[in-house]
Amino acid sequence: MLTDINNVPIDEALKRDGYVIVDNLIPEEMFGRLKEACDRVVDRARKGDWKYRRLVGTQFPPWTEGTDVWGVQHLIHPELHEPVFLEWYGSEALMSAVCQLLHAKPEDLQLELFNLLINPQDSDFDLTWHRDAVPAETPADQEEEKLKIPHYGTQWNTALYDDACLFVVPNSHRRVRTPEERDITINDPKSHKMPGQLQVNLKPGQTVFYDNNILHRAAYFCANKRATLHASMGTIEGGHHRAATIFQHGLDWMNSKEFQDNLPASLKKPYANVQAMAQRAGLDKFETKPIHEHQ
Repeated sequence: MLTDINNVPIDEALKRDGYVIVDNLIPEEMFGRLKEACDRVVDRARKGDWKYRRLVGTQFPPWTEGTDVWGVQHLIHPELHEPVFLEWYGSEALMSAVCQLLHAKPEDLQLELFNLLINPQDSDFDLTWHRDAVPAETPADQEEEKLKIPHYGTQWNTALYDDACLFVVPNSHRRVRTPEERDITINDPKSHKMPGQLQVNLKPGQTVFYDNNILHRAAYFCANKRATLHASMGTIEGGHHRAATIFQHGLDWMNSKEFQDNLPASLKKPYANVQAMAQRAGLDKFETKPIHEHQ
């Protein structure tokens, strides 16, 4: 059983606090290769050679305006030609952690997102306080209902350099916002004075898993090099419930033969599971409309 940095079982800590920090999910021999691959894809994204980028000024997809990059999308896209990302995404330690958090078997996992969070070059950039799948304007009664829906998945940030960009409100993942929290998320969403906020400090090689319903935001600083692996996996137990959140990122390139041929053995079943989710959701492609643009 895997424990967190405080020696608490990771599934217990995540359920209690809404986030959990874990050491050593990157094999030592893979660490340098991941950093080198990140340098290459960041260079391509900043030059405009890779069009799947998160651009300063826009928080959620689609990212269509701007040139300063704060994130690189689709690290496991076959056209990036960086196999170390798939190698790590399907690695034993990482998948074991995900299985423990989701109380799932490896064959029940679902391949999903793998992106990169980086430092912008031209300007600092604050993201707003948010829950990933519950827009800020959601009325309290609807928010309560949405928070009851199980995630059937988890997401995480794994830092390759010191990273203090993520802020969370512990224990906020299973309750409706307080009046003060609601006011901040709607009227002052980049506030640095959210009650109970905690800055998550990651050392190189540490991972924070967090509930995407926890109140959280991020601050991006030009001066500090950042390369943080930002990914998610789901479980088949969720049926099609994760489809909108996952496929809003536009993943139809996963249907290519080249992508399927390059999958390591550990990810072949999780890939078949994400195909099945798309079918259950009635999708011909791995694509849906962005959540925050259309609600």
